[in-house]
Parts: sequence; structure tokens; C-alpha cells
Amino acid sequence: MNSILFIQTSLSGAQSQSNLLAQELISKIGQSSDIAVTVRDLTTTELPHLTASEMQSWQIPVQERTSEQIQLAELSDNLISELEQHQTLVIALPMYNFGVPSHFKAWIDRIARAGITFEYTEQGPKGLINNKKVIVVASRGGVYAGTEKDSQTQYLKDVLAFLGMDDVTFIYAEGLNMPIREQGLAQARSSINNLLSADLV
Repeated sequence: MNSILFIQTSLSGAQSQSNLLAQELISKIGQSSDIAVTVRDLTTTELPHLTASEMQSWQIPVQERTSEQIQLAELSDNLISELEQHQTLVIALPMYNFGVPSHFKAWIDRIARAGITFEYTEQGPKGLINNKKVIVVASRGGVYAGTEKDSQTQYLKDVLAFLGMDDVTFIYAEGLNMPIREQGLAQARSSINNLLSADLV
């Protein structure tokens, strides 16, 4: 069975094109194989920005943490455990102001932990979250893929690879605020079908 962690990041909720397209992808995966899906909606869980107190709680041995530090560390611990328990990560990701949504960055800040999800070796950093398939469904109002203004793609490739997740596929739905909106959605659906037909999920 393919276990899928579905990360939702759009403030548009049920109207979000990134969410809708990612749901189409997951539904089609389920038509050909058994799947178990966990949804993590970062907009409704209200994940706060990382604080110094929370980050410091990670550095303290478990048995020496105060009750407050235990509670702070558990937020990161639980998110990491959730990620580790799934084989496939599907990220529905709109572009906000040429970057990723801030609550998604808050999620990244909590799953990137030295000694837990990556470590530094004599050969350089080594990711510890391995054997994951990542699919990013990226929706944009304009057209940015392959241009210098696409700050999302390289950032995600870099940070995910840093953690050991280097099998990353992007599906782009672009021009959604332009007259080419329907063409952009059709191209995204074509990319989904091509991914599935190539048996890459």
C-alpha cells in the first residue's frame, strides 16, 4: 500500500487550484493501487513561525526538558514522525509573492533538524529522510517555470535534497490569472496523466 502525506498550503482552501489538482492526482493514483492518505492542511493547523525557545528545546536532552520544552519540541517531533511514516509526499503549493507560503516555510523549519533529519559529515551534509517520492503541484497566477523568477523550484529541490529527498517531480499549473488559465490547467492535467502513465508514482 502506498501511504501518501498530502500537504496543503493554499489560503484559498476548497477553491485552491493547487489543492484541487493534487486531489485529482491522488484520486488517480488510488484508481490503480491501494493508498492511505493523511492530509496536513497547514492553513488550518495554524503552524506558528519558529521561535528561539522552540528551537532551543530541540538541543536539550529529552530527560532534561521542562514541561514547556517538551511541549515545544513535540510539535517538530510529531511533524517529522508523520513525514517518516509515509512513502509519498504530495505538496500543493501556490506561489505567494515569488516564494512559498510562510506557513509552509514554518513546516520546513520544523522538519529540518540537525541529527534528526540531516547530519554533517566529513564529506558534507547528509540527508536522513530517504526513499521518499515527492510530487509538488505548483500553481501560479503568472508564468514562471524555467525562468529566473521561479524561486520556488530550486529552493524546494535544494531543501528537500538536503534532507535526503531527491526524487522530486514538479507539476506546474501556470497563467491562472491570465487569459491562458484553461490552457495552464489543461497542461497540469496532462502532466499528471503523463506521470501516471510512466508509472513514476
